[in-house]
Amino acid sequence: MSATSAPRTVEGPAKRSQDGHAPTEPEKKKFKFPTAFTVLAIVLLLVWIASFFVPAGIYNTDADGSPVPGTYHELPSCSAVAAGGDALVVDSPGETGTAPADAQHAPGATTPKPGENCVDTSFTYRFKQLWNAPPNGLYGVEASNGFVGPWELGVLYGSAAIFFFVLAVGAFITVTMKTEAIQTGIGRLALKYQSSGSILIALLMCVFALGGTSYGMWEETLGFFVLLVPLMLALGFDRLVAAAVIFLGAGAGVIGSTVNPFATGVASDAAGLSIGVGIGLRIALWVVLVAIAVSYVIWYARRVKNEPARSIVGVSPTDAEQARGLIADVPQLTGRQKVVLTLFAGTFLTMIYGFIPWNDLWQEGFGNNFPLPTFSDFYFPEAAGLFLVMSVVIGLIAKLGEEGTVTTIIAGASDFLSAALIIVFARGITVVMRNSYMTDTILHWMENAVSGSTASGFAVLAFLVNIPIAFLVPSSSGHAALVMPILAPLADFAGVSRSIVVTAFQSASGFVNLVTPTSAVIMGGLALSKVGYDRYLKFVWPFLLAVFVICCAFIGIAAAAG
Repeated sequence: MSATSAPRTVEGPAKRSQDGHAPTEPEKKKFKFPTAFTVLAIVLLLVWIASFFVPAGIYNTDADGSPVPGTYHELPSCSAVAAGGDALVVDSPGETGTAPADAQHAPGATTPKPGENCVDTSFTYRFKQLWNAPPNGLYGVEASNGFVGPWELGVLYGSAAIFFFVLAVGAFITVTMKTEAIQTGIGRLALKYQSSGSILIALLMCVFALGGTSYGMWEETLGFFVLLVPLMLALGFDRLVAAAVIFLGAGAGVIGSTVNPFATGVASDAAGLSIGVGIGLRIALWVVLVAIAVSYVIWYARRVKNEPARSIVGVSPTDAEQARGLIADVPQLTGRQKVVLTLFAGTFLTMIYGFIPWNDLWQEGFGNNFPLPTFSDFYFPEAAGLFLVMSVVIGLIAKLGEEGTVTTIIAGASDFLSAALIIVFARGITVVMRNSYMTDTILHWMENAVSGSTASGFAVLAFLVNIPIAFLVPSSSGHAALVMPILAPLADFAGVSRSIVVTAFQSASGFVNLVTPTSAVIMGGLALSKVGYDRYLKFVWPFLLAVFVICCAFIGIAAAAG
């Protein structure tokens, strides 16, 4: 063979290593858990497939729009156009529920009586619903009949408000970080708590838990993830600790909601109770769950700090370098940076103050309006506007200039675009469920499941049946309005206090919030923290198991003792 000839290859089961002593096996590719977008796409497809097998049905509703027990009925199959009359028709400027032309005469389609609702079961029409799910997850409008589409008349069901809110938070934080005020402030805070990070974790989690129990703080936490990640890294922890402080802190508070008007308040009202009825049980549940959540996160954080190799998500070289940079040679805050941080903190406090329904809480506790000035209307649109305005203010104070401020705002919004799109995709899944009229059918099955049980058995079953419903109806207010008119009368038959059913509902709703991939907060928060969904599940399942057992024990014992 000449020196220029190509070397011969040897065919065989294994090639020998370069030293000629031992064969080497080809490296096996490790399984990599799919991204959040892929997970949501799979869930969306599974829910869509299930819509072909779960019968479509609805309850009759009363004047307040609440379902009437015992009135569930399945819907006939029909095309939306063939329905005519008032069936599936809500006046709108466009295609209100209109099936494609090739679906108007689907096999088995019937024409119901005027005013009788129906559902289009043709494949073409259902495929259109699947295709339109993500856009509807952004700007879909819910009509009076529960159908969600882009051309309906009604209330916005899509996540456009949260979508823009996340982008505005990204712009605000990026502009503030451009001044290096956040990095320096976090560095000073990390130095202060360098030897007592556990205390800081406990304090932060208690703050989030108070927000969760008082006004259902959950979506509002999205702005805090990018702040806590560098802080926890600087304290020697990992990214998962930062996410867990928020998820388990606010989540435990939501499960143990005491006066949360969006969950406990709506459920109590639907059950014909004052929000204060049963508050003793909920306070005790809150204390126990928050204590367990704080202990669990601190245990994991200490384990990571002592043995970084045991981190579930790992500490990358970039993370380690970032942590060292935050606590090495930390300069003193300049006067301008102190002003920026004051405005930064004031902006977040204003957001929190605006979100809390002070008058509702004060009326419930003291019988009169809140004595201090409050916002007449403050939610995600107003909060987004606040963050954008303060981005400009901080840019001017930091002397970034007009072009520098605008460029930084755009860059910050683009950094948060991935998390915002995940939120939209998650909402799109619930649109498919609503438009296929699956939810009432699942509720009917649950109604049958809890009938005829003992007091404690009924209470535990009320908790269990609300878990799948919480997955189908992510909104705690919508969930409460849907199930309480059914479960409250059933509680009377079972000899169980209606307040226990309220606690069972809110506990199940908060429990599912901690894990469901359809949650905008879970998927968006993990994206912002750069933590994989599979890594989070590996971390959180022991805590979820403990929460499940504790909730069943509290509810079951309270019902038996009642």
